[in-house]
Amino acid sequence: MTLKIAIDVDAGIAPYEQLRAQISEQARAGALPVGYKLPTVRGLAEELGLAANTVAKAYRALESDGVIETRGRNGTFVAAAGSAAERQVAAAARTYAERAQRLGLGRGEALAAVEDAVRAAYGG
Repeated sequence: MTLKIAIDVDAGIAPYEQLRAQISEQARAGALPVGYKLPTVRGLAEELGLAANTVAKAYRALESDGVIETRGRNGTFVAAAGSAAERQVAAAARTYAERAQRLGLGRGEALAAVEDAVRAAYGG
């Protein structure tokens, strides 16, 4: 089991975002199991030909998203992200539903707004 990352410098997407998205997807798909030890920031930066700050930025975003966890000098590992992500999304959905209700939107209007936002975020 290895980390497979491909950075496309011509993609028009920042390298840190490409890195973040690929690690996140591999962790969520199970290609990187919970507890998998990720390379060090410097090691991955060298391997991919990126600046260490670029990898560090991606790792910070992944940690903020609950996908990875840093255990001090022991390293950085894939976290049990599914449950953390699901909890965050559920909390955001509750907040949205409560606000939509306070604003006087009906159930259908609130759901339509969510569907529009999801379509826009996921490209279609």
